Amino acid sequence: MAANAYALIATDLDGTLLRGDDTVSDRTRRALARATATGARHIVVTGRPAPRVKDLLDSLGGGGLAVCAQGAQLYDGETDRLLWSRTLDRELAEQALGKIEAEVGQVHAAVDQDGVDGLTLIEPAYRMPHPTLPAQPVWHRTELWERPISKVLLRHPELGDDALAAVARAAVGSLATVTMSGPGTVELQPLGVTKATGLERAAERLGAGPAETIAFGDMPNDVPMFGWAGWGVAMADAHPELLAVADEVTSSNQDDGVAAVLERLFEA
Repeated sequence: MAANAYALIATDLDGTLLRGDDTVSDRTRRALARATATGARHIVVTGRPAPRVKDLLDSLGGGGLAVCAQGAQLYDGETDRLLWSRTLDRELAEQALGKIEAEVGQVHAAVDQDGVDGLTLIEPAYRMPHPTLPAQPVWHRTELWERPISKVLLRHPELGDDALAAVARAAVGSLATVTMSGPGTVELQPLGVTKATGLERAAERLGAGPAETIAFGDMPNDVPMFGWAGWGVAMADAHPELLAVADEVTSSNQDDGVAAVLERLFEA
């Protein structure tokens, strides 16, 4: 597909746009700048909640839209406000946790609170998969439900991510959407909310459609986004579920895989 067919570049963050140290390489910055100079728009589509993307958007030049919380939030970096958000019903979330624990025993949970000032709250035994992201411990699970939330994050002391996600999907049913967004990150989000639903809403505001969108990702939570976008590019070390539906595979995030594709498509 010709480069000028892509009006929208949608990138996941962790494992995709960001290197392992949570930075964007100079090469990737140059490739994004070249693409946007042609008139394309770049939008971040991430599982991170809105408060965890503001600094990154600022470092990329400030402003812009970001689809956050697996599609549950549409964030405007210029005004630092949510243009749209959908919360996960806290009673349903608690029921879902109970159903999962009935199958696999105790899980360790965390939540992302809704809002641009929302906190990430974690139970004492929950270990953050990204230690650079701030989190506030709570003593009792009931404290997780004190404010509206966008999602619940789960870990199990023994089960791996794929196994936990499979059990959670079977146990939760229609209470919530279950996804896996990274190593050690199985999540519950509002039913029907995915990166695809969030990206579609953002693209409508930007006047772009699926055929004009190229998407980059690395984990199963990016599968719906690939299904919506006209072209899906998986990183070399992506999860097998995403590799199975990708239109193209690039190099890893450590090797600037996003930049490699953009340089080819938007070369001078």
